[in-house]
Amino acid sequence: MAAEDSSIPPPKSGRHPIYRGIRCRSGKWVSEIRKPRQTARIWLGTYATPEMAAAAYDVAAIALKGSEAKINFPALASTYPKHASDGDEDIRVAASAAASAIAPRNAGPGEASSSVAEHEFLDEEALFGMPKLLDDMAHGMLVSPPRMKSPAEDDRSPEDYSGNDTLWSYP
Repeated sequence: MAAEDSSIPPPKSGRHPIYRGIRCRSGKWVSEIRKPRQTARIWLGTYATPEMAAAAYDVAAIALKGSEAKINFPALASTYPKHASDGDEDIRVAASAAASAIAPRNAGPGEASSSVAEHEFLDEEALFGMPKLLDDMAHGMLVSPPRMKSPAEDDRSPEDYSGNDTLWSYP
């Protein structure tokens, strides 16, 4: 896990030139692994650095393939968290814990200590189980807002409605 590895720019193909099981998507590093002898994959998450994504992959590879798994950081294998069961969610939780353990910390000498939460990437799409959450939110911004009713308008019948009142015409 050399420091110069994180300075490698994301390649045009998306795959990292050194680490297994990760790729770059929209400036973040994502990790997933295919289950042995199956087409199904386990989504391991989106991370701020390639090293975090690679550690997540390592944990999942060990969980699925055992000690024979080819991993990115063999020296760290004994320190990785163990998965509670062979279920996808337990593997995902252990992978996330491993990635968090090697997350960069920005409290070097001469710098003010800062909260980890400020620098930690949270993948809302995976957290809520909604893979297109941001796309759906952006689409929602294109919908016209509902017409607001004034209290006096509630008393009027539909025949009295002039149609000139909109949300944007109120002061």
